Amino acid sequence: MTTFRSTFRLRKPSALPGFGITLGITVAYLSLVVLIPLAATFLKTATLDWSQFVRAVWSPRVIASYRLTFTAALGAALINAVFGFLLAWVLVRYTFPFKRLIDALVDLPFALPTSVAGISLAAVYAGNGWIGQFLEPLGLKVAFTPLGVLVALTFIGLPFVVRTVQPVLEDFEREQEEAAACLGASRWLTFRRVVLPALVPALLTGFALAFARALGEYGSVIFIAGNVPMKSEITSLLIITKLEQYDYAGATALAVVMLCVSFVMLLLINSLQWYLQRRTSRGITSGGAPHAVAGATIAGDAQ
Repeated sequence: MTTFRSTFRLRKPSALPGFGITLGITVAYLSLVVLIPLAATFLKTATLDWSQFVRAVWSPRVIASYRLTFTAALGAALINAVFGFLLAWVLVRYTFPFKRLIDALVDLPFALPTSVAGISLAAVYAGNGWIGQFLEPLGLKVAFTPLGVLVALTFIGLPFVVRTVQPVLEDFEREQEEAAACLGASRWLTFRRVVLPALVPALLTGFALAFARALGEYGSVIFIAGNVPMKSEITSLLIITKLEQYDYAGATALAVVMLCVSFVMLLLINSLQWYLQRRTSRGITSGGAPHAVAGATIAGDAQ
């Protein structure tokens, strides 16, 4: 009887009251904003039979848009992962004039309307623009080409990487680097075996956010892409085109394909992030404190 009562005893009162009502509000809000629209998208797509669905999502024009959208999104996310990391490193580790201004400018793509960003990028990288006039004689045409799509997606995705990596760098203990230097490690070895493993999960998170943001971008791309069929059309533009033609089922079919592919890719990235975090925590558990693990690793490499 005592065991039964201890197993099924009442929940202890929480220090923050209102768990039930807040949970209900959260679930209702999530359903209205995310779950119900997604369910409606799949239900609308289900009105198509299999042949109609294949024609809607697998025509040559649509395949070309897939190729450009995913290639440009992946390329922009990779570029942002590298240069966003460097920018976060400089902002955290160094002091220089106008540092606060540059730090504030990182958030500009968040605050700037996407259409304004697209128009600005098109004006700057056009053949007679501030930058385009120097690139075009070199054979590099950016505006109204697929390269312009890459530039626009890189612009809107940079803050995700910087703002994800920056707090981790700020909280990183500099004593670990000093300990590595005392053990005879070079700067590159210290960065590779001490600093980088601690930053990889945050870097993957920033990469995933930038990639997901680039997949669904529309406003900043249509002004600089040129929107030439089979060449510089993104999938988001085709979805809008089908909506304007009242082909709602075809538009939702494209949206479902983008949603499923995006979900699979983000799942792979998050699984890799989870694996790296688990591997790091397992190494710390089996080897002791982080300082001891890093010290032992560097000492072995230095020898």
